[in-house]
Amino acid sequence: MIFKNLGARHAAAGPHRGGTDAAGDRRANEGYAARRGTVQWAIGHARAAGTGGARAALLAAAVLLSAGAPLSAQPAPAAKPAAAAPAAKAARTVLFMGDSLSAGYGLAASQGWVSLTAERIAKTQPGWRVVNASISGETTAGGAARIAGELQRNKPAVVVIELGANDGLRGLQLAQSRANLERMIQAAQGAKAQVLLIGMRMPPNLGKEYTEGFERNYRELSQKYRTQLLPFLLEPVAMDRAAFQADNLHPIASAQPKLRDHVWTKLGPMLK
Repeated sequence: MIFKNLGARHAAAGPHRGGTDAAGDRRANEGYAARRGTVQWAIGHARAAGTGGARAALLAAAVLLSAGAPLSAQPAPAAKPAAAAPAAKAARTVLFMGDSLSAGYGLAASQGWVSLTAERIAKTQPGWRVVNASISGETTAGGAARIAGELQRNKPAVVVIELGANDGLRGLQLAQSRANLERMIQAAQGAKAQVLLIGMRMPPNLGKEYTEGFERNYRELSQKYRTQLLPFLLEPVAMDRAAFQADNLHPIASAQPKLRDHVWTKLGPMLK
């Protein structure tokens, strides 16, 4: 099992690609810390994605030669060629494309729910590998722009799409978010991959029409393209303020197993 995480792991100073703007941050903060009993929501602090290093291996074989046989000796019969070993079956890939919730913002590399999912897959589904192409601060537009390259590089059998939170915190038009997610689903299915669409919810201070439309986008796209759907990633911890970091947006390390188990209810059956 190979686990490759392309997402940024820790906060960095200065402006970053795809992060929420100042107004977005104010909208987020109005709806979170001020409402201790309300649902926690989504996030986005952008940062450049690191990429996996190049992999290379060189194998050398030694040749053994026999010498000094007496002239009177009869030549040994030619050895039969050894039967070729069966080629190892290539591992199938689960590709995660998400934002900082999936990239493990504020956590050690091994603590995020995607990393924990990769550990579970290694133990229970040894024919699979995980590639985490999530980036903190990613938007649906960024995901739509990147997905073709990720599909070409990784040739996944399953694509998990967890994007949209940063669109919502910026107040991006719902039609634009929907179109970007639709492009990603179409690209993945065009590459013969199954799709798991993971939804998010927005704080109520953005207005009923927007928040309901935001949630409806995921449901309608899943129905249209017959994808698997997890309506709300943070559902297991959304009502627990203690499950979140100081920013009131990103779950802490001890909450990550709950997210892993929540996603697994939909992802696990797709790996059979």
